[in-house]
Amino acid sequence: MAGRDYYDLLGVARSASADEIRKAYRKLARQYHPDVNKDPGAQKKFTEIQHAYDVLSDDQKRKLYDQYGEGYVSGARAESGSGHGQRQRWSSQSAGPGAAHFDFDAEDLSSMFDAMFGGRSRGGPSTGRRPGRGRRPAEEDAPEPIRHDLQISFLTAVKGGTESLQLQTESGKRTVEVNIPAGIADGATLRVRNPLGVSGSPDLLLTVRVGGHSVFTRGEGVNTGRGNDLFVDVPLTFAEAALGASVTVPTLDGKLEVSVPAGTASGKRLRLKGKGIRSAGGDVGDLYAVIKIVPPAPADLREEEREVLRRISSRAPSPRNA
Repeated sequence: MAGRDYYDLLGVARSASADEIRKAYRKLARQYHPDVNKDPGAQKKFTEIQHAYDVLSDDQKRKLYDQYGEGYVSGARAESGSGHGQRQRWSSQSAGPGAAHFDFDAEDLSSMFDAMFGGRSRGGPSTGRRPGRGRRPAEEDAPEPIRHDLQISFLTAVKGGTESLQLQTESGKRTVEVNIPAGIADGATLRVRNPLGVSGSPDLLLTVRVGGHSVFTRGEGVNTGRGNDLFVDVPLTFAEAALGASVTVPTLDGKLEVSVPAGTASGKRLRLKGKGIRSAGGDVGDLYAVIKIVPPAPADLREEEREVLRRISSRAPSPRNA
């Protein structure tokens, strides 16, 4: 960066306010961040922009730079390397393929988050305070939390577990274990407090996104307790539905044999009490086996079987007249 003017790099006047410098930096960072811009020169450009902003956003460093130029840098770093004026820079990386990665000052990370993750932040940072209510002194300098979606499997949401997030810091990667309480609902929020363990680092607010399941469907109305219920389709033949049968039904704990009464109609729900979701709060839902009558394929019916079905149909009352 020798010979490069920091104001020129950010595209601002030497008289620019702190707000103007911040806005210019954010705009350029979105443009040149290597996770967004795949141009070979983007990494170098981003590093230059980051360094210029580190200097011009710090009142003391900016004053020294305005007086002495780049020559001040080594001395200023020695002075501020251990004080509260030093800002923590960190990045976050979700474990797994295709994970997003970002690297900004903690105080800028919140506003930059949407750009790096394609607008997945829900509504941007929020203080969560009611109008007119004061803040405790300890909250005055607390950075806004960073919002991020956390994808988990259906079974992890139902049974609970842990998910790992990797935070990329200047000193290396740090893995954070996120505890997922059993029975958590899609859209719920988990807070990871000070994930870096460094004073002044923002918390993470994780919005849980629950995947689907090939067998089970969760009940609606989590707030009413019905969200702990599970539903599973149980296919039956004509004969099983008409005559009754014993069928195997999957549950969260394994398979159970369930008796289907004779004359069970399609759509009937057979309740298996206490076989639903057991939430972290102790609430237990039920499992409902939903009957689905599956007729045989026309090609599988012999003529004599067709005749039997016709005779049964002619003697039975029409269900449409019931």
